[in-house]
This record gives sequence, C-alpha cells and structure tokens, in this order.
Amino acid sequence: MRPLVSMLAVWFALVAPADAARLTDSADRSVDVPDTVARIFAAGPPASILIYALKPDALTGWPRAMRANERPYIAEAYRDLPELGRLTGRGDTANLEVVLSVDPDLIVDFGSIRDTYVSLANAVQEQTGIAYVLIDGRFERTPQALRLMGAALGVADHAETLASYAETLFADIDAVLADIPEGDRPRVYMARGPDGLETGLKGSINTEIIERAGGRNVADPGDASVRRGLVRASIEQVLASNPDTIVTWDRTFFSNVWTDPLWQDVEAVRRERVYLAPLLPFGWIDRPPSLNRLIGLRWLAGVFYPDRFTQDIREEARAFYKLFYHVDLDDRTLDELLAGARGGRP
Repeated sequence: MRPLVSMLAVWFALVAPADAARLTDSADRSVDVPDTVARIFAAGPPASILIYALKPDALTGWPRAMRANERPYIAEAYRDLPELGRLTGRGDTANLEVVLSVDPDLIVDFGSIRDTYVSLANAVQEQTGIAYVLIDGRFERTPQALRLMGAALGVADHAETLASYAETLFADIDAVLADIPEGDRPRVYMARGPDGLETGLKGSINTEIIERAGGRNVADPGDASVRRGLVRASIEQVLASNPDTIVTWDRTFFSNVWTDPLWQDVEAVRRERVYLAPLLPFGWIDRPPSLNRLIGLRWLAGVFYPDRFTQDIREEARAFYKLFYHVDLDDRTLDELLAGARGGRP
C-alpha cells in the first residue's frame, strides 16, 4: 500500500492550478506560486505573524492556538484559528498530513534561509506538490520581506504601507544614533528567565533589536569567532559588566529583582532602570523574531533615548496594533499590555 503522504502528493499535483506566477524567493529558489493565494500554511511562528499582518484571511491556522490572555490583541475573526503546529524551528510539531489536511495554496517560512531550511522546503514541496517559499527574516530585511510577500499574495498596496512603516522607523533611529558616540550609548543587559541569568550574546537574533535601538549589549564576548545565541551568565558577570539598563520579558524576574540581594549593586537596579517588555500577543523583543519586533524597536529607542524619542508609547502601540494586527485596543487592554514597560518598581 502506498504511504498516505505520497498518495496525497500525487493527488495535489494532479489538481494543482494551471495559472501560476514564477517567484524567486529569498533563497534564490524559483517557485511557481498560484495567481490567487487564498489559503496559506505558516511553517513557523514568524511566518504566521507575517501572513496575519499582510493577509489574515489567508492564514489557515496558528502554530500554537491563541491563549486567553493573547486573544484581545488579535482581531476577533482570527482568534479561534486552529493550532496546526510548525514545520520549522525548535520543537517542530506539524507533519505533512496536517499540512495537506488544510489544503493550502502556499507554504511560507519566514526566518533563516540557510541550507537546512532550503532542503526542507525543497523536500516538502516535492512530496506535497504545494509551493513553498522562503522569506529572509533578518530584521534589517523587513521592508524587502514585506514587499516580496505582499506582491506574491496580491496585497502589494498594504505591504507597501507596512514596509514604509519599517523604513521610516529605521531611518528615524539612524538619524538619532548618527551623532551619539558608541561610548555614550546605554549599557544594556537582556535578562531572560525567572532568575534573569539567561541572556543573548551581542549579535544574536534574540538581542539584535537592543543593538538596533542604540543600546550596547554588555554580553559581548569580544571574539568574532564565538557563536552567537543564548547563554547562561553568572551574577558575577552581570556585576562586572554593571549595566545601566536591564530589559526583561519575565514577570517573575521583574517582580523579584527589586528585592533580590544579588542584584542590588547593579547600576540598573539602583537607578530603577529595569523595564518589562510587553509580550501580547507576541513579544516585543523576540518570541518570535518577526514583525512584532518593530513596535519593540520603537519602544526601546524611547527607553534608551527619552529626550530624542518623545512619542507616546501608548499611541504608538495603538497605531501599530491597528495597522499590523487589525485590532483596536481600548485603554484597559493597553494598560495590561504596557504594565512595566515604563520601567521602575511595579
């Protein structure tokens, strides 16, 4: 008996639409994308946010179903989309039967375009007969990613609006940073986990918006050959680097750091410059590393340089959530979102 996936792949190949446009994706792969893309399978969380922002009606499901506290930050029509799992990234949970069961016109991955992901895309496309595109997820390439995907999905005008938002944000920050010497920029530590002792090395995807916003990541190995990513730090290392600003998304750490004796001699704690990054419905720092980082970049720039970036973060968040997440936030929901984002003791 032929395997189910193989049988379904043959069927989908036979009924594939004849009208398709040739698209060159970020990995220089030529992919025949249907002229009309009405249903998309997001290969991972970053892709789900990209598709939701650009063409929410085409999203067939979330990699992880929306939790109760996340639902108010997503437009009502999309809160109950099914949980489909993920094809890429840590803890991949989807299989090809799941992909085929939702009958997508297109599979999209947004993130790394290394050989591993190219091989996966080629294999899935071959086995299912479904077009699979890879979009470069590097933060600085956000405008290009939006335009490329927007053109493929037939929403070029909306994609241009989102891309222009990103380009304006990047330009505004670059204009300010141009005359701020490196030595005058804040020394920033990213505290992850309930004890705050997990962090991301300078140059890692987990902390890159700190550096993009003009902060100096104190977790800097100073050796270009060191692989960048998440590491465990010791409190002695934190004390030695003595950051003047700490950013975290862990509520337990944020609540405890003010009274934990291990942290009392850190300059950021003494100056009450510890900030809690919003997480809903997606993290402002990473979790995942996708378009959600744009509002995080706007927020961090204001944290680092309040005299230069004077915009009201409430109104910035309200506008971003309307534009990217298709939802109007009321005052109570905004209060919950931004609790701790202004820094200082809770």
